[in-house]
Amino acid sequence: MTAANKITRPEAGSRKASREMRRQQFIEATIATLARNGYARTTLTEVAQTAGLSHGLIIFHFETKEKLLTETLIYLAREYRDNWTQSLAQAPARPAAQLEALMRADFVDSICNPERLGAWSALWGEIQSRPIYREHGADFDVEYAATVRRLCSELIQEGGYPCDVEAVSRVVRVSLEGLWLELMNTVEPYPVGEALKAMFQLAMAFFPKHFGKHGAITD
Repeated sequence: MTAANKITRPEAGSRKASREMRRQQFIEATIATLARNGYARTTLTEVAQTAGLSHGLIIFHFETKEKLLTETLIYLAREYRDNWTQSLAQAPARPAAQLEALMRADFVDSICNPERLGAWSALWGEIQSRPIYREHGADFDVEYAATVRRLCSELIQEGGYPCDVEAVSRVVRVSLEGLWLELMNTVEPYPVGEALKAMFQLAMAFFPKHFGKHGAITD
């Protein structure tokens, strides 16, 4: 294994690193290993090697592969939620600007990069049927769906658009999810900017008074 495959370790005081720091190292190593090896070939030994830490230490912190992958999934779900909620908080309060921020949030480098996408792809088929995800991640999905619906409803009211809010908000959500799936699995990757352009075209179709090809209209 090359040095590039290892997760960076603290240079000082590594033996006294906090429990949370160690767990974070292992989770980041799991993300990297999932992206590289896929779900079935991700093992505790491989994750420990990627982290540059001992097999015994990963057992101490997570006990089993299933628990480690569950923690990793929850971490990714929270990271995703933190990303879009922070984007909304920083955007202007206008519903068009908020929806643009929500769309752009899906394609920022910190969460939409080959390693993160690879890990999500490896987990995707496993998580949908797992009660553990429904227990810990379902609230995030409900919150996200409600936010998209609210923004679409506000835009429909502002623009007097003859749209059904349930249908439109569902199309927005599944389009964002579909573009992520395509970026995860496409044989010939394309720039994430192209995915964002597709979302703006969709927004233009539903909300032509509010969106142009480059995002929300500010005039």
